[in-house]
Amino acid sequence: MITIDDWFTAYGASHQNATNKAVHWICVPLIFYSLIGLLSFVRFNFLSGILPAGIMPYAHLGTLLILAALLFFIRLSVPIALGMIVVAGIILYLVMFAHVAFDRTWLFFLSIFVVSWFGQFIGHKIEGAKLSFFDDNKFLMIGPAWLLHFIYREVGIPY
Repeated sequence: MITIDDWFTAYGASHQNATNKAVHWICVPLIFYSLIGLLSFVRFNFLSGILPAGIMPYAHLGTLLILAALLFFIRLSVPIALGMIVVAGIILYLVMFAHVAFDRTWLFFLSIFVVSWFGQFIGHKIEGAKLSFFDDNKFLMIGPAWLLHFIYREVGIPY
């Protein structure tokens, strides 16, 4: 079985350049945020009679994607999964905030998504390496956790 360290090592192989790393610290969270934001338009209204009213704003495809990613991370590392729960909670809150704060929320999320991916491609052009998910689409989930593992290292949390 591939370990979380194996994933981080493989992902890190195409993320050695300092500029590319800096781009990732900005663009990866923004891609995560905007993707969940875009997926939040696919609502699960059929659950309105089942789920409490306070949960219904989170009953959408973005939340389902987060839950699937968390299952992936739990198998690899419970501490990373717990950290990703915190990150995902913040993302979900900010998505709901954007729905309240902006008139054309879909355009807001789409703009962030496109600009952030553009940044990723520029970062990888500078790096001279292709984006990792071209080898394995699971790297799309590894990106945010890879950033989180640096924070864990800095504060001394084992993962």
